[in-house]
Amino acid sequence: MPGLKGKHRSGCPVGAALDVLGDRWSMLIIRDLMVRGYRTFKEFQGSGEGIATNILADRLQRLETAGIVSSEKDPEDARRVFYRLTEKGIDLAPVLLELLMWGARHEAPKSAGPVMKQMMAMMAKDRVGFLAEVRKRWEERDLTPLIPKFGG
Repeated sequence: MPGLKGKHRSGCPVGAALDVLGDRWSMLIIRDLMVRGYRTFKEFQGSGEGIATNILADRLQRLETAGIVSSEKDPEDARRVFYRLTEKGIDLAPVLLELLMWGARHEAPKSAGPVMKQMMAMMAKDRVGFLAEVRKRWEERDLTPLIPKFGG
């Protein structure tokens, strides 16, 4: 990922962002941190996405190096690490929301079901409110999930 060393392939802001975030796993980890309340390696592994442990470890390290995620040792068990979005990471909330809604509208399986359709309608109706709730929960370190784990 060129963006991690401060060098980008071009001067385009979209290109620079994709240098840091342009893979499937990074955005899914950010999603899980942002709206599912996940914070441990084990929780990310259990997300249902099928990420290999070596890829997960690499992406967490890259996101931390890029300043999108921070980590801290669990005060009760120093072997466990908690991950958290930084200010730079939580600023991705509008991007993630739009990506989520676009995917639901255009790419979601037909079997997605009424829960997802209802959630997407609620988010589309009140984008500002949803984003405010995401930021509020981040500020308060509230790990209550905002979206469910969808489909198989």
